Amino acid sequence: MKEEQLLKHLVDQMAVKFTELRKKKGYTSYESFAFDHELPRMQYWRIENGKTNITLKTLCKLLVVHNLTPEEFFSMLSKKETKSRK
Repeated sequence: MKEEQLLKHLVDQMAVKFTELRKKKGYTSYESFAFDHELPRMQYWRIENGKTNITLKTLCKLLVVHNLTPEEFFSMLSKKETKSRK
């Protein structure tokens, strides 16, 4: 799989996981979640839809909101496709 495809796959996985985590917290609306956690609504919508390049600062903020370490978050992502470097 090419680098760009792998990047898109990872962004898509993160988008799905953030949506799942939001719903697990009891939020049916991305808007109310974003408002309650002081995130710009449109930015958060883009994150959940894989339409933005999330900053490290925003990623860290979301991990704090969900009480996760980076290791815990990334271990939750699907291991279906792994990149092998040769």
